[in-house]
Amino acid sequence: MFFYFIEELKNKLQQPLPGEEAQFEMAHINRERFSQHLHDIDNYRASAVMVLLYPDDNNETVILLIERPVYDGHHSGQIAFPGGKAEPHETDLMETALREFFEETGSSHTPEVIGKLSPVYIPVSKFMVQPYVAYLSQRPEFNPSKEEVQQLIEWSVKELLNPNTVKETEVEASSGSRFSTPYFDVNNKVLWGATAMMLSELKWVLNK
Repeated sequence: MFFYFIEELKNKLQQPLPGEEAQFEMAHINRERFSQHLHDIDNYRASAVMVLLYPDDNNETVILLIERPVYDGHHSGQIAFPGGKAEPHETDLMETALREFFEETGSSHTPEVIGKLSPVYIPVSKFMVQPYVAYLSQRPEFNPSKEEVQQLIEWSVKELLNPNTVKETEVEASSGSRFSTPYFDVNNKVLWGATAMMLSELKWVLNK
């Protein structure tokens, strides 16, 4: 069943992606306000993340997420995909996604990339993030970076597709301002922002 699921997802990722329509379903800022930030688009910092799927010990398909440590920065303590900014020597963003994945998770196996989702621009940090979707046929051994990862989180695809995991809350930005945002309830943790927008598009793709 897992390999059938992966093959179906691979085929769906080759079709036109829903893009912003899906992303903004989980955005804390509307498209009109977001477009005001696009004048910075030429100055963005290229980055990439890895959306990894694999069967867990109960043979349930899960998505790998990381909880970042608390630090003095825009994405302190947030739940995200493994990933980060591109290095000058890297020839493409898939190389970036794989490097960051290994640096942060210490995975014992190399994922097979089957496609990508639409890029997401993050105005607060000026990152243009390219998500790559990949899989492993079994759960690897992990040795996560103590500096970059508070903990690894395995989240069931069933929970992603469950409408009851989408909720609303108030969050505090790094600037100290507070605002309301939709979020995914991930094992009683709040997953919001750019990662939620990427997951929203994946959810749309899976529901095609």
